[in-house]
Amino acid sequence: MHCFSLNIEHDVAHLVLNQPDAFNTMGPTFWRELDEVLTKLHKEAPARALLISSTGKHFSAGMALETFSGAIQVDDQSPQGRAALFDMLTDMQATFTKLETLRMPVIAAIQGGCIGGAVDMVSACCLRYATADAFFCIQEINIGMVADVGTLQRLPKLIPLALVKELAYTGRRMAAAKALACGLVNEVFETPEAMLAGALQCAREIAAKPPVAIWGTKQALHYARDHSVDDALKQMGWLQGVVWSNQQVLEAVMALKSKRAGKFAALPVLQGFRDL
Repeated sequence: MHCFSLNIEHDVAHLVLNQPDAFNTMGPTFWRELDEVLTKLHKEAPARALLISSTGKHFSAGMALETFSGAIQVDDQSPQGRAALFDMLTDMQATFTKLETLRMPVIAAIQGGCIGGAVDMVSACCLRYATADAFFCIQEINIGMVADVGTLQRLPKLIPLALVKELAYTGRRMAAAKALACGLVNEVFETPEAMLAGALQCAREIAAKPPVAIWGTKQALHYARDHSVDDALKQMGWLQGVVWSNQQVLEAVMALKSKRAGKFAALPVLQGFRDL
């Protein structure tokens, strides 16, 4: 991969944005490679948690603006051209949605700037850790456009709506301390090294749990976020009926009592009709 490196160890997949000289901006190669790696992780489940971190001064400066004057041309002179923008955005949105639907939890470790499209990206993750110098910026309004790849849809589910509106209307930076206070990030660390260690520790704790129970928990949480309590309780009943295992519960309890790691079956490789 050109924009990323991927390492899997102790059941944790670690995806690293590795273009620090370009502030890890998001051009066509970024989107293609991210979509490919997320599709592969979802299908093959070689890990039980995914950690996304970055390199250099900033986590990511968001979309590579030169993309729209080079590789991708947006035709705003005809209704047909403007309509095509819908399909292009739908495709981009689907990539970040794969973070949300991945069969394992996703943790973002954020240093420095998390700008524009990077906010879209981390909003789709399950957990966010940050360094003390990190900041978040809905940059799109500063360049005359509307944030369009998930920030305005997901961020209000994570922090107060009035705060989202302030950030989205003004393009102001939100510092890590405020992000922690409003619940956007789980913890703030003084250094990138400490943050990465903390994020990895959390990822390994998650990876030690039964993968199918983690999968079910992620399903239930996301469903509850977007549905009524009554609907979500009904879904929980159906879901528990799918994932319940007496053997798994017994193993988890025995492992806890014996202070040892539990032994749990991995999620299977997914096989669709196109794979046959």
